[in-house]
Amino acid sequence: MRIKILVVDDEESICEILKYNLEKQGYEVDCAYSAEEALTHDLSVYSLCIVDIMMENLSGYDFVKRLRYNTATENIPVIFCSALNSEDEKIMGLNIGADDYITKPFSLGEVVARVRAVLRRSNALQKVLYNANRSDYEPDITFKTLKVDRNEKVCTLDGVKVKLTRTEMDILLFFLTHRNKIYSRKEIIDTVWARDVVVTPRTIDTNITRLRRKLGEYGAYIVTSPGYGYGFNEV
Repeated sequence: MRIKILVVDDEESICEILKYNLEKQGYEVDCAYSAEEALTHDLSVYSLCIVDIMMENLSGYDFVKRLRYNTATENIPVIFCSALNSEDEKIMGLNIGADDYITKPFSLGEVVARVRAVLRRSNALQKVLYNANRSDYEPDITFKTLKVDRNEKVCTLDGVKVKLTRTEMDILLFFLTHRNKIYSRKEIIDTVWARDVVVTPRTIDTNITRLRRKLGEYGAYIVTSPGYGYGFNEV
């Protein structure tokens, strides 16, 4: 089963370059020349979307927000590929829910490497592997009435689903499997993010703040050690 990628960019030449080179790597690639056109596709079949930001009418930001608010597509990994190259733009893209950010002009080698890195972490790829080999099944992780299904990547609190981004889910899984110890921001970055992704301390702080808020009273178990990092304390 080949991994399917959707490229969303209003520059046809960019779409064709990415399609040609990613198909050489064995991926199946479709192109959409606007966010509106992309939304006409059955997005649930894709394992990754590569999305431009500055497109006419519906922007890449808006497109990704729609992905994240749809239960059928909320876990599809996204790489922004944009000429916007400021740190604030990159942080905004990651905070909206992107898994990585590539700036134009880009090298094709970098694109392929980042695609591979994101897919290694993606739930979509894990599902392909899981369906091929049932021995990959991982038991749920629980803490009181908080439960994380590691196979479906679903978090529930008192039986109610908690909508988390991929990064928030990865951070929560890290904390739940490494309890009662404080970890530095660097240790969290090295575990949660791909090695070739540049992540600032501000990005970590923002993601943890959002995660605490979504977990309600359970957010208090995520503790801060000023000047050092974070941890999950059971008491």
